[in-house]
Amino acid sequence: MRTLFKTSISLRQELEEERGMEDRINGLQSQIAVQMKDNQLLLDKLRQLQPLADDIGRKEAEKGAAARAAAAGKVPALPPLEDIVLPILMIACDRTTVSRSLDILLKYRPSAKQFPIIVSQDCGHEATSTVIQSYITAKHTSYFKHIKHPDLSDIKLPWPQKKFMGYYKIARHYKWALNQVFHVLNHSAVIIVEDDLDIAPDFFEYFLATYPLLHKDPLLWCVSAWNDNGKGTLVSNEAEKLYRTDFFPGLGWMIERSMWTELGPKWPDTFWDDWMRHPEQRKDRQCIRPEICRTSTFGKKGVSKGLFFEKHLKYIKLNDKFVPFTQKDLSYLEKDRYDTDFVKEVYSAVVLSSSEALSGVQPEEKKVRVQYATKDEFKKLAKALGIMEDLKAGVPRAAYRGVVSFMLKGRRVYLAPPPDWKGYDITWT
Repeated sequence: MRTLFKTSISLRQELEEERGMEDRINGLQSQIAVQMKDNQLLLDKLRQLQPLADDIGRKEAEKGAAARAAAAGKVPALPPLEDIVLPILMIACDRTTVSRSLDILLKYRPSAKQFPIIVSQDCGHEATSTVIQSYITAKHTSYFKHIKHPDLSDIKLPWPQKKFMGYYKIARHYKWALNQVFHVLNHSAVIIVEDDLDIAPDFFEYFLATYPLLHKDPLLWCVSAWNDNGKGTLVSNEAEKLYRTDFFPGLGWMIERSMWTELGPKWPDTFWDDWMRHPEQRKDRQCIRPEICRTSTFGKKGVSKGLFFEKHLKYIKLNDKFVPFTQKDLSYLEKDRYDTDFVKEVYSAVVLSSSEALSGVQPEEKKVRVQYATKDEFKKLAKALGIMEDLKAGVPRAAYRGVVSFMLKGRRVYLAPPPDWKGYDITWT
């Protein structure tokens, strides 16, 4: 009996142990099932995030490659100058005088194949459309496209902004037209003009010669035909002289597709040119600009009501000499060399007050400097000296390193900050 009793106890213990083991196994299976479910959820989330991760990784890889290429001085090779294609994008609306701009483009264009013309028209103005179309049907112009902005609707704006409707439509048109040039027509670069511009005889030569600089220098983001202080009284006769500038000039300008890839997705709803001048877009990059403008405007009437035209634009000097830029060495515009020479030239110049500069004292000094330290000083001096006095995001028009270069009574004047200049102050606006 005792043996049977012990055996019964042992069996019970074994059964209890087996039941405990089964419970533990069941519990473990439940935990595994929960863990597998969690793992599946995590895997699904990772799969959803994979395209974003791939995109981020691709962009980082591209950034790294670009940085390494820049550090090594390597950029994608350009074809010979004669094989580079730089299309002209003309932004048009309702001016039948677009014919004047087109005629002068065709007059000076050295190659239809190298400089195809794309006229992008907004507004739906039939008379203007007829004029543009005549360049295809009547004049049989090669490499000429007329595209039309498909969205002619008004933009819904609150009452205070309705007076700026024209600026909103212009920004919308620019975005669509540039997307067409780069993403539909697949061009690598573009020269942008508007339907109220005259051009200089060397307009095409200028952009062709400066394109390799734009292409290889990561600190250049545009080339412009415009000098904001380009009045005849403020420029020299040095038609070949070019500058780097921190100010985005516009009015005949060139960018590459890589720049539009950066700017296009965040393009503003209005006032696109001032938006371009913000530090978030400029990113301490510069444009090339000329001493003497390669464009001038005859468009007195427009969204700005002609006020700026009468005060300033009609006095801009348009270059009338052909400079063979493609035969010239433009390496002086490369940043390291340019900065060294520019700083040396500006800060070795004799310092004069604005009144002394205006009165022409020390005529033997062919280059002089007038110094400013505050926003109010700059504006006061600029007004006295006859140059543009406004600033955009802290940058004076045509400035480089805070310095504005211009001519006054036959000699070079630099309106400049102190030599220890620390950079632009965005509150100066």
